Amino acid sequence: MKPIPERDEPGYYESTRFVESPFLQINDDDLLLVQMQYPLMNMKNAENRCMVRKEVYDRLREAASALPEGYRLKILDAWRPFALQMELYEVYSRDIIRIFELEDCPEEQQKAVIRKFVSDPVPNREVPPVHTTGGAVDVTIIDESGKELAMGSLFDEFSDRTYTAFFENEKDKEIRNNRRLLYRVMTDAGFTNLPSEWWHYDYGDRFWGFYNKLPAIYGGVFEI
Repeated sequence: MKPIPERDEPGYYESTRFVESPFLQINDDDLLLVQMQYPLMNMKNAENRCMVRKEVYDRLREAASALPEGYRLKILDAWRPFALQMELYEVYSRDIIRIFELEDCPEEQQKAVIRKFVSDPVPNREVPPVHTTGGAVDVTIIDESGKELAMGSLFDEFSDRTYTAFFENEKDKEIRNNRRLLYRVMTDAGFTNLPSEWWHYDYGDRFWGFYNKLPAIYGGVFEI
């Protein structure tokens, strides 16, 4: 499999051409397994339903169909209500500042690091946090026994190991190849990847628009 390329973080992007697209709820089947993580973390605004735009659902099934026989995509997070995005930003900002020892750094320097791991909860439906659009999904791969493939870090871990291309220069070929497999099936299905998070993929939102130089087709939906 081809190496995962190193890419810059997505910049501010406000080109839009929004379309009407329904939300669908994903349930477990032979290609997809849902295990929403924030209810398990006891986030008070967590969403139990796994909701995505129709085009995202179709592309997730396409990606899962390209996996080895018996393997499935495991969905860890999808659409988020705006209240959850605010909660995550508040909780995770404290953790990130502590982990990266940013306590004495200027606020803008702190925010620059925080934004690599969690989007600002800006209440702007034209340029929203991507998980509020129904276009962003967090995924991994499980094998035929239901075990997650080794990816080298935890979901929502705050470290350099979460960068998608991190293991391209490391000796662990198993993790490297697992990440390459996930990257290949998702990007072949039309998704783009957030470089700082191996699990995060986008279709139709502003991150996807930034990398494809196309207008974002999904705006923010803060409640369903």
